[in-house]
Amino acid sequence: MFKWLLSIFKTENQILSETDIMKKFLVVGLGNIGDKYENTRHNIGFKILDTLAQKEYFVFEDAKLGAIATFKYKGRSILCLKPSTFMNLSGKAIRYWLDKEKIPLQNLLVITDDINLPFGTIRVKTKGSDGGHNGLKDTQNMLQTTKYNRFRFGVGADFGTGRQVDYVLGEWNEGESKALQERLEKSCDVIKSFVFGGIQNTMNQFNGS
Repeated sequence: MFKWLLSIFKTENQILSETDIMKKFLVVGLGNIGDKYENTRHNIGFKILDTLAQKEYFVFEDAKLGAIATFKYKGRSILCLKPSTFMNLSGKAIRYWLDKEKIPLQNLLVITDDINLPFGTIRVKTKGSDGGHNGLKDTQNMLQTTKYNRFRFGVGADFGTGRQVDYVLGEWNEGESKALQERLEKSCDVIKSFVFGGIQNTMNQFNGS
């Protein structure tokens, strides 16, 4: 009886009500808060989650270290997170919500931009370096591992020497803007595949698409 009461006390402040931890997922879109960053390449993680929210009819609310929202998909419970810590401290928010909701590391998916991939290219991986991305670098430091699932969305590298920061913090050009919606919808399919079909199936189905 005491253990049962203790378990209730430990979980009463959790957002997800799911008791089977293997059915709990954390999907994180990386970006920077503020209107001036909203449509920048660096904010593709936010953009993808906002598109998912429209498709699955959920709403983000401000919470500790970020905006959060939840939805269910085929028996799985998903917590979506847009960190409010700015890109360089993304790992702090990720670590907090993983611990608070008792979500296994293998059920984490981090969405980020990647200048090493052509625009719109999708690449899902189970591990890897930060690739010079400050959001992934902080996530790696906070999780103390490079073995976590990440979804890299290609933004291309159409910039000159020393102009990388201006490029990723710049807005989409006209051609990219026209093609972006289809890529956003495909990205939502990636997330749902990860949650229900698993990381390996998702990599096989979507990498390079």
